[in-house]
Amino acid sequence: MRAIWTGSVSFGLVNVPVKLYGATESHDLEFHQVHADDGGRIKYQRTCEVCGKTVPYQDIDRAYDDGERTVILEQEDFDELPAAMKDEIEVVQFVPSGQVDPVMLEKPYFLEPTGKSPKSYLLLRETLEQTDLTAVVRFSLRQKTRLGVLRVRDKVLVLQGLLWADEVRDVDFPAVKSRAKVTAQELKMAAALVEQYADDFDPSQFTDDYQEELRKLVDAKLEHGDAVDTAETFGDAAVAEKGDEGEGAEVIDLMEVLKRSLARKRGTKDGDSAGEAAEDAAETSTGEDAGGSASKSRAKSSSTSRTKSASASSKTDATSGSTKSAKSTAKSSAKSSSAKSSTSKSSASKASTAKSSTAKRGTSRSTESKRRA
Repeated sequence: MRAIWTGSVSFGLVNVPVKLYGATESHDLEFHQVHADDGGRIKYQRTCEVCGKTVPYQDIDRAYDDGERTVILEQEDFDELPAAMKDEIEVVQFVPSGQVDPVMLEKPYFLEPTGKSPKSYLLLRETLEQTDLTAVVRFSLRQKTRLGVLRVRDKVLVLQGLLWADEVRDVDFPAVKSRAKVTAQELKMAAALVEQYADDFDPSQFTDDYQEELRKLVDAKLEHGDAVDTAETFGDAAVAEKGDEGEGAEVIDLMEVLKRSLARKRGTKDGDSAGEAAEDAAETSTGEDAGGSASKSRAKSSSTSRTKSASASSKTDATSGSTKSAKSTAKSSAKSSSAKSSTSKSSASKASTAKSSTAKRGTSRSTESKRRA
């Protein structure tokens, strides 16, 4: 590795001489542009729009246009800025590591100790490890004042740039203000699915599939030219899988998708057993609020099934009633005649009862008249 910056880290009166190295590198394949007809490389020339001449890089300066005026800045102007001349990484705060928002993190750099004795380097490293704190620093790199943090990784101090606060955008789009509600049952099912994926993080087990396929394609073209068989290069299964991308992307029933995902991760062929087990566990742990929606859905389902059952029953009764109508008619006639005779007897009995009641009322009235007299 080649050092890109040399300076020191300072906290208080302690000074730590260091060299700065880029901690990451790109593994992407690099391409250049060519003419499609003959393969000739495409070149870009810097030309002046005033004189039309090609301008070499060393004769190019930078300018700022505010809409009305233009000011030209030469390289000497940038070099004379006070912040650009600093060769020091200044520690300004020690903060809890959890307070550093990952969205602000930029490119990391390794810091190598320099000088005759690395004692001050070891002191800063051990201090950060024992206190479990992160050092917030200011530094200048490539003529830019930057904010950063110092961490420890594999016994090496790592400097990582931070975005300034005004460089991070505020989140303001419809998904944040959505009125969609997530039920406790869905959360329980999602937690079960997350548990199936839970593991210790090992970045070495992940690879860049796109770059690997791109490298395979380049190698195949180098060997066979333009006559490359895609199925032979990547395999029939890979080509078929690529053709099926995007299918089933629409989520219709979130609970059903969660159950299928959980069943697939658990390695079951039939998702019903795993899905039902997780769903039962979710229903058991769900409170009354979460259970209300499930109860309503069950009530609707039960009502629907009763309605269908009643409809089927009425159809069956109608069919059986038509076949038994002849027998029931005869019985009904007999019952009707006996009912008429009993009705007439009942009428006569009611008439005699009425007469008796009338006579009693008359007797009671005459008795009351005598008492008054």
